[in-house]
Amino acid sequence: MADLFDGSDAGGLDPRPLADRLRPSTLSDYVGQNHLLDEDKPLGGLAARRQIHSMLLWGPPGTGKTTLAKLLADNANCQWISLSAVLSGVKDIRAAVLLAEQYLAQGKRTVLFVDEVHCFNKAQQDAFLPHVEAGTVTFIGATTENPSFEVNAALLSRARVYVLQRLGDGELLEVVSRGLEVLEKPMSAAVRHMLVGVADGDARRALNILEIAAQLAEGEITEAMLASVAGEQLRRFDKGGDIFYEQISALHKSVRGSAPDAALYWFCRMLDGGADPRYLGRRILRMASEDIGNADPRALQLTESALSTFERLGSPEGELALAQAVLYLASVPKSDAAYKAFGEAMAFVKQTPSHEVPMHLRNAPTQLMKGMGYGDGYRHAHAEKDPDVGAYAAGESYFPDELKPVTFYHPAAAGLEEKIRQRLQRLAAADALAIGPQRTQE
Repeated sequence: MADLFDGSDAGGLDPRPLADRLRPSTLSDYVGQNHLLDEDKPLGGLAARRQIHSMLLWGPPGTGKTTLAKLLADNANCQWISLSAVLSGVKDIRAAVLLAEQYLAQGKRTVLFVDEVHCFNKAQQDAFLPHVEAGTVTFIGATTENPSFEVNAALLSRARVYVLQRLGDGELLEVVSRGLEVLEKPMSAAVRHMLVGVADGDARRALNILEIAAQLAEGEITEAMLASVAGEQLRRFDKGGDIFYEQISALHKSVRGSAPDAALYWFCRMLDGGADPRYLGRRILRMASEDIGNADPRALQLTESALSTFERLGSPEGELALAQAVLYLASVPKSDAAYKAFGEAMAFVKQTPSHEVPMHLRNAPTQLMKGMGYGDGYRHAHAEKDPDVGAYAAGESYFPDELKPVTFYHPAAAGLEEKIRQRLQRLAAADALAIGPQRTQE
């Protein structure tokens, strides 16, 4: 196992953190990302040919982005220059490029690695472009954020994006086993699985916790020792980045799919990860209109009340009301008819001219306006008592004169909206009877 430790002393004298000591020196020792590194996969094939190209490595913390970039660079026999976007600026970029030019003059290729590349602004990202195009450097950026939003389009077009996945339990167990071998500390299988659960897919977190626990343990690392080091199980959650939006998407789709237990799970996952309950309340309000709508108007009212309850009680007491709203929304009949109708109507309005309001629909608060014909011919619905449909002016049009009536709203056959659908069908039938003779005369 000595090749894992870059020649460092495995007996505990090396002052470097355990995660750094365990950093693999060859691709064969790298753990995880088989979807990229198997022989028939993109990076596996690239490594087999000892080639390299500009790329962006996108994935959660602790998945080995920096290590993978370094191993690919070494495998392709390239010089390595590393920058941190958190600490570096344009001056550092220029210095790195100057060094790369010196290497190039000696016939050596250079990989310029930028950690947390999403922290660079547009000007800083643009500074790489001419040197990537000229072949002075092969650019590799690492990011925990979606490159589509955080990396310039020009840089994106010159680098292929590879997505790294959180490590699975088996992969983390392998990392932990390697760490225990270096630390020369025993740990039961049960405690190892506990550590894997706390690490939540992050190898660096697993090794950091393991190292501290080993320092406290005279012999075997016990569950109590691990718990005292790990503290509360903080879930991996980025409060605004990609994991955040993946989880809110899962919550929304669970509500829409009428899966209350799954919806509650994702709601609790987000709370546990640090999401603002007020934000969750606002998103749940949106779901009430978008996915339930008039199938059960009480969904919107209940969610509004839940958000108001949270404002009164605060956290954690008020979170129960939001959980109640989540369960209700996920359990009642669904309809996106209002959502679709709104979208279609907005698109229609944007694509048609701004026609004037018909005279019969205009209000006439003054004699002058009455004299100009405002309100002439308007049929007051309450004055027309149809025995079949009630207060309804059958055949009346409320669209501009230049437009034929358009149907945007198609109520679903679900919940209260089924009754709305039936009523609108009766009104449409009354309209057809009222305007039929006029159309015949035309």
